[in-house]
Amino acid sequence: MAIVEGNMLLQFVNGTIGDQVTIYERNGRIIMAQKRGPSKKPPTQKQLEVRYKMTVASAYAKVMLLDPELKAYYQSKAGPGQNAYNMAVKDAFHLPEIQNLTLEDSTVTVSTKNEFRVAEVKVYVYDKEGKIVESGKAIPARNGVDWEYKVGHLPKKGKIKAVVEDLPGNTRERQILLE
Repeated sequence: MAIVEGNMLLQFVNGTIGDQVTIYERNGRIIMAQKRGPSKKPPTQKQLEVRYKMTVASAYAKVMLLDPELKAYYQSKAGPGQNAYNMAVKDAFHLPEIQNLTLEDSTVTVSTKNEFRVAEVKVYVYDKEGKIVESGKAIPARNGVDWEYKVGHLPKKGKIKAVVEDLPGNTRERQILLE
């Protein structure tokens, strides 16, 4: 690889020459490199998983960008050299996080983190046999990070489960046991 500085001849050249050298621009610099071919090694299991995840993320991005509001949202998140499609793929590729799940009095507080938007948080209350006693959607708190749900009845030795979902439909869940 070579970085070409101040060469008038290559200033407007992009592409492959003679199936040997590729010329491209990255971050305002002209780069010349040997043309790469396909790898001769078989892909690893992890590479195959990432390829599949990328295929799903790309399909999601194409569908989501048909909605003008979501396209504008993702475009607002794009930085230099990025576009709405890049941001939608990035959002689909990463799961939301649950940083903390607490119960104080009868209020369940779910602290979430996502680079983009958390679409919704659902809370489920189970009894000691594992049956759902109560469920519902949490509402966003004023701080923009926490979501709160007011529990009507807390069973002894049950559990509370929170499920966080982002715009692409990725979910993450966490639970706490009741004493």
